[in-house]
Amino acid sequence: MKRTLALLALGFSLALAQTRGGELRVAILAEPPVLDPTASTSQEIPRMLYDNVLQGLVKFNEKGEIVPALAERWQGSPTSLTWTFYLRKGVRFHNGSPFTAEDVVFKFTRARDPKSGHTHPEYYQDIQSVEAKDPYTVVFRLRQPNQDFLFNLARPDSVIGPKGRVEEQRTNPIGTGPFRFVAWERGVGVRLERFDGYYEPGLPYLDRVFFRFLPDPNAQLAALRAGDIHVIGLGVSPENALVLQRDPAFKVVTGFTTTEITVGMNNSRPPFNDLRVRRAMQHAVDKKALVEGVMLGYGTPIGSHRSPGERCYEDLSGFYPYDPARARALLQEAGYGPNNPLRFTFTLAAPYPYERRLGEAIAAQLGQIGVQARLEVVEWATWLSRVFRGADYQMTIIGHSEPHDIGIYANPSYYFRYDSPRFRELYTQYLRTPDPNRACELMKEMQRLLAQDAVNVWVMNAPYIAAMRREVMGWWQNQPTPSLNVTRVYLAR
Repeated sequence: MKRTLALLALGFSLALAQTRGGELRVAILAEPPVLDPTASTSQEIPRMLYDNVLQGLVKFNEKGEIVPALAERWQGSPTSLTWTFYLRKGVRFHNGSPFTAEDVVFKFTRARDPKSGHTHPEYYQDIQSVEAKDPYTVVFRLRQPNQDFLFNLARPDSVIGPKGRVEEQRTNPIGTGPFRFVAWERGVGVRLERFDGYYEPGLPYLDRVFFRFLPDPNAQLAALRAGDIHVIGLGVSPENALVLQRDPAFKVVTGFTTTEITVGMNNSRPPFNDLRVRRAMQHAVDKKALVEGVMLGYGTPIGSHRSPGERCYEDLSGFYPYDPARARALLQEAGYGPNNPLRFTFTLAAPYPYERRLGEAIAAQLGQIGVQARLEVVEWATWLSRVFRGADYQMTIIGHSEPHDIGIYANPSYYFRYDSPRFRELYTQYLRTPDPNRACELMKEMQRLLAQDAVNVWVMNAPYIAAMRREVMGWWQNQPTPSLNVTRVYLAR
């Protein structure tokens, strides 16, 4: 009896510890172009809104596992061609309308239409039909098996809004999450508030959340110390992390991400349409020195487009050892040397400090073998329009934070402009095989092919470093998908 009372008392004290109310203020690096992840691939959108405001049938938890969201459960047929989802009952959107199977049908009918403007229609191209069997049962029928079907349904692209609502979601998103959207103050931040009609009893703990756009690391640190913000949500500079770790008023959270810091090379334009030049870049970049010197030991060198924490990862970090002499020889074969140095423009996105610091250091390393990389810093909106959408660049550097996104290399129109029939063949085989072991073999073969073709220089798997005031509790330690999830965050008093 005494033990039972003690356990009850412990449970009561833990419940009290999760204090309710208050506003959490979080700094993020950049302002997205819109607030709908089905309209733009900017990862700043899901960082603020994924599972906080917008939800899909399933979602990723902190461990990267696929767990129920708007679907309570699901079942795949033995052939993996029919998938049935059983929806939560009694769920309402933030505008008061009920969530039903009709909203799901509308969403995925649009998602699989390549002319609809929905992001990544290739994720949904194998959906032959989606049918509302009843208000709370949805049946997907696929044309052919797809290894990534369930994973794709957990992505931010697969969030569901009210039926018929498309254009309005870009600036005034309505979802089913624990917080509802309140305001987008252009150039300042995004405000959310607790949704009292959320379907999980007792959640969320906070009354309000303010995501503040604050790209400068020094300004972030000053705002945190002044109490203007509670959290620097990501991208804390390594030196600032070390400073804050020594201050008892703050805490630093470090964990894993699925972010590959990638030096992107335009494979369709000179000079990087020459494999010899691309391979020279690989040998000229000292990844270990970058991790130790620029990132103060935070980060893990990689050699292809996959992170160590992801399934079927193959360590190819030593595929091109640091070898300046070999890099010079490859450039000489390609026609470059002291009398004809390799020159190009290296475009950096202004808001992202890791990429800017690493880009500057990489340009210096390239200079040691006689390469002249002219640094160009552009605003985020310019990078998105000119580099990402227009492929109007020679070299750039950015963190690819979306998990399990190796399929981008199967798209020759993607901004790397990598056009490999062999890669597309391997990727198709991967999607179609019902054997998970064979799928893993194919995933590793794709990683090796990208390395052999030296498509990009994959510098490192970026660390997750966040800093916050001591009273912030419940913050995710890891980033298996870009999501600053505040559902269970609270401010201790």
